[in-house]
Order: sequence, then structure tokens, then C-alpha cells
Amino acid sequence: MTADESRSDSPLAEVRDDVPHSARIYNFWLGGKDHYEIDRIVGQQVIEAEPDFVDQMRNNRAFLGRAVEYMVHEAGIRQFLDIGTGLPTADNTHQVAQRAVPECRIVYVDNDPIVLAHARALLTSSPEGATDYIDADMHDPGTIFAAAAKTLDFSEPVGVMMLGVINHIGDDAEAKALIDDVMGRVAPGSHLAVSVSTNVVKPENMDRATAAYNEAFGNPPIHMYTPERIAALLADLEPVDPGVVSVARWRPTLAPADGQLPETDLFVGVARKP
Repeated sequence: MTADESRSDSPLAEVRDDVPHSARIYNFWLGGKDHYEIDRIVGQQVIEAEPDFVDQMRNNRAFLGRAVEYMVHEAGIRQFLDIGTGLPTADNTHQVAQRAVPECRIVYVDNDPIVLAHARALLTSSPEGATDYIDADMHDPGTIFAAAAKTLDFSEPVGVMMLGVINHIGDDAEAKALIDDVMGRVAPGSHLAVSVSTNVVKPENMDRATAAYNEAFGNPPIHMYTPERIAALLADLEPVDPGVVSVARWRPTLAPADGQLPETDLFVGVARKP
């Protein structure tokens, strides 16, 4: 435990440090400081199974930035609903959006008390815009939208972020129904960004990584998808070019010197509600 984590006013102060926690493990993968030794142990087990996993998670964070910037600059969106916030790190949704347009309004959603404590402490809005945080489960869009309506105007387009959450749903029909429900509540012109782990590039590694993660948690477990299954979830929306692709290949801002962007087992996509 770091000195900061041991302070009585830290959001982690009353949290057990002998039980791994998914949000803290993700924070470890991103190079953050809000995690304990048990989180590092589990996170390292996943990395040993799939050494590319850290790059996937960091590319996922970079994708968030590119997707938000696309929605703000090219789609003209000024409000965002981020479902499954995770522990704050650098370049959170509101920071990217409000850096471009300070008036942007953002609502974060999570049902994890650790995440919410950090969010309320660290995610502060620009004076011109607004930021709010909702304690709700992604499976309960009714509660989410009722609370978010205090900050967001759902008669206008919204950018919906669902990064790293679909993997917690093993049934395709259930995942499609959730996405349809969420996008059915927003105005035409709204966009959805998703990122979902797959096991098609390095199946054996990803299956081992999944097993290590699920053995540590188990509830809710994570499930691997394929790019085709991800695309099917977005079938009723208009895909934004280049469609569902490996994370580094979605509108990269910088290309490697050799021009070869890596393909890893994290696929992403952005789609528009017609």
C-alpha cells in the first residue's frame, strides 16, 4: 500500500486490501497508483498469460480519447453518458470533451462504490460545462436515464461510451437487448462507442488470461467475443468508418514507422443512431 492509500481520507481507506478488485486491477494495468498488492498479483497473472494485455488496456484508453474527439469535432456532440466509468486516470471522458468544447456535459455511471468515491473526488468539470456521477447498474437503463436527465438533454444527440463492459455479458441476445435499450432512449444522431475483448488473434493466451481473471473474481465473469459478434450487436446502427477493428486500427493519430498497426485481442467500434 502506498502512503497516499493509507490515509484516512483516501477512497480506498475502508476497502479490504486482501481481496482483488477489478477496477483497481484495471488501474494497475493503466499504470495508476490506486491498487493494492493483491490487485497487482492478479493483474500480473493475466499479463503472464497474455503479455499484450497491458498494451490492449492502454490502447483502450487512447481509443476513448479518439472516439470522444471524433464525436465532438466531427459529429458535433456536446454531451456524453459514460457507462462503466472505471477508476479515473488521465484523459477521462469529460477531460477530453471539455478540452475541445468546455461547455460539454458528462454523466458517469458505475455501481462500484470504489469507483464512485474516486469519481466524486477527482472528476471535476470545467466551469462552463457539467459533470455528474450515477450509482447504477448498466443492466438498469431506466434508472440510469432518469438520473442522467438532470444533467443531459436526451432530446439532443448523446455520445454513449460502453468501454470494457460488454465482456461481462455472455449471452449475445442479452447484450444486443441492452444496447438496443440504451440507444433507444437517445436522440437520432447519437453515437455509441464500444470496446470488447476477443480471443481471435491469440486465442490460447486470451483464454488463459480469461481463466486467470475469472478464477480471481468469478462474479461477474468475463466472456470473450469475436469481431463478428461485436458487429452484430451494432447492426441496427450506422457504423462509423473503419467499423469494428482492432483497437490500434481505429482512426490512429500516429502510425508506426513501418506503417504496420498491430492487431490485438481488443476490438472497438463507433456507430451512429440514424
